Amino acid sequence: MDEDCLALNVVRPAGSAGQKLPVAVWIHGGGYIMGGATDRRYNLSFIVQNSVDIGKPIIAVSIPYRLSAWGFIDSQEVRSAGITNIGMQDQRQALYWIQENIAAFGGDPTKVTIWGESAGAGSVGIHLIAYGGRDDKLFSGAICESGNSILLGSQNYNVSDGQAIYNNITTAAGCSGSADTLSCLRAAPFDRLNAAINITRSYGFYPYQDSTLIQGSQYDQLNNGNFIKVPLLSGANTDEGASFGPRGINNDSAFATYLTNTGRTRPLNASTVAILQAVYPNLPAASDVLYSVPLDYQYNSTYGFQFRRAVAFGGDLAFHAARRLQCQSWAMQNVSAYCYRFNAIPYPLPNLTGSVHFQEVAFVFNNLQGLGYAFNPFQGQPQSYVDLSSLMSRMWASFVHDGNPNGHGLQGYQQWPAYDVVSGGGVGYDYFFDANTTSRPEKDSWRAEGIAYLNTLWKTVYGR
Repeated sequence: MDEDCLALNVVRPAGSAGQKLPVAVWIHGGGYIMGGATDRRYNLSFIVQNSVDIGKPIIAVSIPYRLSAWGFIDSQEVRSAGITNIGMQDQRQALYWIQENIAAFGGDPTKVTIWGESAGAGSVGIHLIAYGGRDDKLFSGAICESGNSILLGSQNYNVSDGQAIYNNITTAAGCSGSADTLSCLRAAPFDRLNAAINITRSYGFYPYQDSTLIQGSQYDQLNNGNFIKVPLLSGANTDEGASFGPRGINNDSAFATYLTNTGRTRPLNASTVAILQAVYPNLPAASDVLYSVPLDYQYNSTYGFQFRRAVAFGGDLAFHAARRLQCQSWAMQNVSAYCYRFNAIPYPLPNLTGSVHFQEVAFVFNNLQGLGYAFNPFQGQPQSYVDLSSLMSRMWASFVHDGNPNGHGLQGYQQWPAYDVVSGGGVGYDYFFDANTTSRPEKDSWRAEGIAYLNTLWKTVYGR
């Protein structure tokens, strides 16, 4: 193995040399600790073919970046050396490479859309606010699937957290006695340093505020309009919280404990806990129940009698609240934003957990063969699942080509409206994607009270 991993993949339509085609740049997810551009689940051939089929051909590029401590190590030593957020800088260098070279592949460097899911979407969100929102003309559009400019781990990160990890790694690598621990780590053989990283920390790495790339509060930047003004496509899956929220929340006391211990950097006072319990009730209004399981279904104690409640809060805190805030921020600056909620449940997931994290990826990539999956997500599913995948993949390709997802060429679907908080009285519309009913626009007002309250806490509770 080697740290030299920064090779790009370029997929283009046949005969496109000499043309100037729009470019999609895929940034993979994996919590900043795993994943890769060569993952077969991210085969870009199908969406490129769909773009050709609708008469809007694009080129697609997937990029790797260093992960875990290799890409996101932090300490006073690292900051003094000016080498913070290396993984993000890897991505940025790939974007510079594309600016300089994509024309040789038939691509247009002035029409580049950065696109990611989960940590990849979080990366896209960071590029949108990088250097205080400075536009270096590296991209002209952005797609965020289950991630955005406000990363919970980044918002509540402190350099002391990174210093502790750094110190543990230097000890495990045999560098703690060195007068210059950073130079010692740099000189260490790959295998020794990799082993030191793996035995000390396997999670908790994020892009972090370093006063340069990320200059301050992501929340403040969105609120103040300090972001790159390019068209945005952004959304998340209905039941994101089922992937990240806890099991076994069986009563109000357990839910209060969960609230108190989740994601915060400052103590929750009793009044804040009480408000969160009120805006995330155990028996929500029917309009706020966004799960595939009927409201009268009783989860067992293993899932938790208050499973819906915990999942709603967990999903909103991790994704939905910041996604809504980002869409509102774009609309307030009169920049096009197309927002969505994905609600399909592919094979072999149980209905009990709903439409969880990552499940839209196979649909967007139009990966009907299930390449890279242990089980084909479309196995045994009705034609409506294939149709949904065709719609989404074509919409994404249309957005890359035009900055608008509505040029998909399929009949029978309503227009996807740009997010508008003015004519909507403060409420925009997202697009509801489902395989069991017609995909359509919906008012983005579900769990309005809870999400609105969470979006007031990004600095006082969930930030530093």
